[in-house]
Amino acid sequence: MQTPIYVIGHVNPDTDSIAAAASYAWLLRERDGLDTIAARAGATNAQTSWVLKYLGMEAPILLNDASPRFESVMRRFDTTLPEKPLRDAWSVASRTGGIAPLVNLDGTPFGLVNGRSLFEFLFHLVGPHPKQQEARISEILEYPCNLAADTKVAKFQASTRIRDVITRILREEGDEFIVTDDEGHYVGVCRQRDLLNPPRLKIVLVDHNEVSQAVGSLDEAELLEILDHHRLGNPSTRTPIRFSVDIVGSTSTLVSERIEDAGLSAPPLLAGLMLAGLLSDTLILASPTTTERDRLAADRLARWAFVGGSVLANETIRSYGEKVLAAGAGLGARAPSEIVSSDMKIYRSGGFQFAVAQAEVSNLFEISEHLEALTKALEALREQKGLDFAMLMVTDVVRGTSRLLVANQPPLLEDLPYPPQTDGTRLAEGVVSRKKQLLPVVLGLLER
Repeated sequence: MQTPIYVIGHVNPDTDSIAAAASYAWLLRERDGLDTIAARAGATNAQTSWVLKYLGMEAPILLNDASPRFESVMRRFDTTLPEKPLRDAWSVASRTGGIAPLVNLDGTPFGLVNGRSLFEFLFHLVGPHPKQQEARISEILEYPCNLAADTKVAKFQASTRIRDVITRILREEGDEFIVTDDEGHYVGVCRQRDLLNPPRLKIVLVDHNEVSQAVGSLDEAELLEILDHHRLGNPSTRTPIRFSVDIVGSTSTLVSERIEDAGLSAPPLLAGLMLAGLLSDTLILASPTTTERDRLAADRLARWAFVGGSVLANETIRSYGEKVLAAGAGLGARAPSEIVSSDMKIYRSGGFQFAVAQAEVSNLFEISEHLEALTKALEALREQKGLDFAMLMVTDVVRGTSRLLVANQPPLLEDLPYPPQTDGTRLAEGVVSRKKQLLPVVLGLLER
């Protein structure tokens, strides 16, 4: 049985991150026959939620931590009822390697019958009494299972991180543990030796390559591959991996090229999701990050997506792109805390740790009404994350310009080439790309 591979984007996922995870997982299944699962490292934002609903698609599964859990080492052994005769437990144990879980009618675990508990039962049953010593095995096997069970065996939830309870595991006398779901129902059994050396989750990162933006506990996972279009800030790996970073406007562009190279075409809805990611990241192919490859990818994805019978049948690249951008634009429909955190990335440079968030609007006049609340939310984000400073880039996707809010601005950023405004913000005319326009300027000032 193959170990599943999780294909996952960055924390605070945007539409391209979700699209890249879903589409690259699909390609690895179709092309290479791998058991892949598309995942996300956080909640979907307003734009992505709208796209998924419009297309009638489910979001990738939530995976916010790559640390191994009990579910990765448990085995769902057969069970019997506590009231059943011991021969039933004996039968189960003969098939499971010496373990018979006893489970109540309501699904909760009663205990385990194993070699140790069975010996203790026989010791107390037979003891020094000559008549009991002459008892036949067939007679003993008619006793109820619950008399021979270890009811004090430790229980852990399947979703519990192994590392969080490793000290308790080492203190326990027994070698077997019961695993339950979040409601306390039996789901399996695990052994101590497996908990001490759990299998690592297999991970493929898309749309990022920096540890600060990756799923939690990435160092406990087995990183297989990175597919990205951002600056380098990649984690170290134990073995060589496939690493692809290219100069295009979106990771969806890279995935679409690989799908075409494989002689495949993405299903219409998946192509529509990829196209949404591409058009979002490139502002409908108007961002400075846009390349000729992105334009070719948009045409390719439109050809796959805008087919008869699809919900996108009557769309064009422009009409669809405008709907996608409109779904993520505006400040009034979201809480300030969501605005500063939903599309936020953390960076380290020049001895500083900082965040740059981006929000899209259709008119920069929206800022005036929400400036005070956004400023407080940005400062709260900075304190919560323990950052030196935090920035919010509010981008007018119609006019192609931005305003910057900075919480706890360091003196080095006084030289930002964006004129200060009377309300304390900075006007960044023509700046719409965090990756290609704003971030290089900020890093240049911090590292000089």
